[in-house]
Amino acid sequence: MSQCPSLIIHSPAGVVAQAASVRKAAKRLKALGFDVSVDASALKKHQRFAGEDAERLQAIHRVADAVPQVALATRGGYGLSRLLDQIEWPKLARSIEQGTAWVGYSDVTALQLGAMAHGAAGPLKPGENVSAGFWAGPMACGDFGHADLAEGGDDVTQACFVEAVTGDLEAVGFRTELGFDGVEVTGRLWGGNLAVVQALLGTPHFPKVKGGILFLEDVNEHPYRIERALLQLHQAGVLGAQKAVVLGAFTEYRKSPLDRGYTLKSAIAHLRSVCPVPILTGLPFGHVPTKVCVPVGRQATLSVQGRDAFLLW
Repeated sequence: MSQCPSLIIHSPAGVVAQAASVRKAAKRLKALGFDVSVDASALKKHQRFAGEDAERLQAIHRVADAVPQVALATRGGYGLSRLLDQIEWPKLARSIEQGTAWVGYSDVTALQLGAMAHGAAGPLKPGENVSAGFWAGPMACGDFGHADLAEGGDDVTQACFVEAVTGDLEAVGFRTELGFDGVEVTGRLWGGNLAVVQALLGTPHFPKVKGGILFLEDVNEHPYRIERALLQLHQAGVLGAQKAVVLGAFTEYRKSPLDRGYTLKSAIAHLRSVCPVPILTGLPFGHVPTKVCVPVGRQATLSVQGRDAFLLW
């Protein structure tokens, strides 16, 4: 990097268990070329939250007013749903107009989709301020400050993040299942954590996207719960309104002796039998060490050649 992009680490949702992970993340991000600062309330603690609701709300607004080139969440967990009715969305929109990239995943999905619903998600057309906006991507503690991993996290994840927030990332590729060769669709890219997407349905903070490309991931959810959530989105008309659905990682669930052969693959097969929209798997994104960055709210193209799938924006 020719310059040192400014980066603020902030905590909009769950409490940070170990301050050392934030310090390690800051050190690693500095080594990657960022001018790093940590928001004043990033290490606050209130119950399972990173401070009282008012403190976390003020932190989001404070970061937006500071207009860093990158606003990186420490972690997800839970907490942003409490704030959605009070967030000053024009503040976030102005920060994006001035070049801020807001990055995170998991519970941060609520902030990203809320911003879309309220018209604050940034540029929609290719070539407009390519690094600014909302990015589904890594977070400070788990991906840059992991105590047990070299360099604080996965090097591919970190390299993809750097390319995304400096404007160099224009596409990601992945291997998907057979049967989708020739699929090529263009639409607004949106989604994130399935449980959060489901929780926003029916609220003013759920973006009404038609003709989009919906990507989803989750953790600690048994396949039947994943299927139930996807069926709710299908029965609410959300899935059928998209041009494609792209599934990332669904991890860390426990099988049950009652499953009797029922698996995540079975759940996806059932969804495909009732939903006419292409449902692809294999996106390297979610609660996994190696994850890509994808822009939330930007126009993108999904192109499949054989088993090779590409998201381009």
